[in-house]
Amino acid sequence: MPMTGGERLLDTVRSLIGAAAGGALGYAVFSWFYRQGFYGMMIPGALLGLGCGLVSRENSVARGVVCALAAAALALFTEWKFFPFNADGSFSYLVTHAHQIIRVHLLMMALGAVFAYWFGKDGGLDRIAPRKERYRQNV
Repeated sequence: MPMTGGERLLDTVRSLIGAAAGGALGYAVFSWFYRQGFYGMMIPGALLGLGCGLVSRENSVARGVVCALAAAALALFTEWKFFPFNADGSFSYLVTHAHQIIRVHLLMMALGAVFAYWFGKDGGLDRIAPRKERYRQNV
């Protein structure tokens, strides 16, 4: 059964809250990994998308694209907090000189955005157990 306008709005709000929670958790996990001597720049974006997708009821490619863009922004913010440029430590300088970021960092930032899209576009636990089918059987 298609969602009504109110249900769709609630699903969008729930998705945004899930994305924010996943992004915050991803940032914290990255920070902890970094203090242990590891680099996992794809983690914040991947958890942002996962948090968004898990709480959503329906699949949405547009939501996946928004998650990918948000993951890219979160990756830039994380890069700036942990690896600011020596010439100018401002965020705007990092954004305008993003092409000078270490290539492996850029690659992992891009992978985080890909994971955010992948996880954010699918609603619920569809990869594990299709939520819609289980719900329809119980109604």
